[in-house]
Amino acid sequence: MANDDGILGQIKQKLVDTKRKWSDEGRLLTGVAADPAVRLPPGQREVKNWPVLDLGIQPDVSAKTWRLDVAGLVENPISWGWADFARQPQVDFVSDIHCVTAWSRFDNRWRGVATRHLLDLVKPHPSAKYVVQHSYDGYTTNVPLAYFADADVLLAHEWEGQPISREHGGPVRLVLPKLYFWKSAKWLTKLEFVAEDRAGFWEVRGYHMRGDPWTEERYG
Repeated sequence: MANDDGILGQIKQKLVDTKRKWSDEGRLLTGVAADPAVRLPPGQREVKNWPVLDLGIQPDVSAKTWRLDVAGLVENPISWGWADFARQPQVDFVSDIHCVTAWSRFDNRWRGVATRHLLDLVKPHPSAKYVVQHSYDGYTTNVPLAYFADADVLLAHEWEGQPISREHGGPVRLVLPKLYFWKSAKWLTKLEFVAEDRAGFWEVRGYHMRGDPWTEERYG
């Protein structure tokens, strides 16, 4: 797992140990599946605030220093600075957040660059089936390319009309509403297109490789 050794000494080890225990115990699982038409997935509760969850590190990345590299199984790799990112077509989406720790927040307003636009630019190879997200804090997580390519997925830089704050993953984070939010990496700096599924930070610690909230894919 990329950069894992570099962050283990700094992260909130107690938090990691607790969440690994949750996985071992199957904590929060109700055993009930629901159709995605049901807005609140099984085992979730609605909140009005936006709780902050991280590994104990909140990288201080400015727009001036931020970069995004897109590499792997793509025809046209790219490396964007902030000016490149800002020149791309901007979209606005409203979507819900579903956190694996059992809270959901409805009607979040986002602004950013649609992943479908990014895919049109980089042109993934037919063999590319998954996307591994890399963050400035060393965090990684994996998502199927089919989910990454959904119409409501974006590289977000604004939430509720304001730049996404540092604590919530600014300047740029992924927003992928159909999966638990650990699959939407904060402080995004690299997208790697790969042929085989590759477990990220939480996945190697017992969390699910996909993470569908409506079928309670909290743990693997």
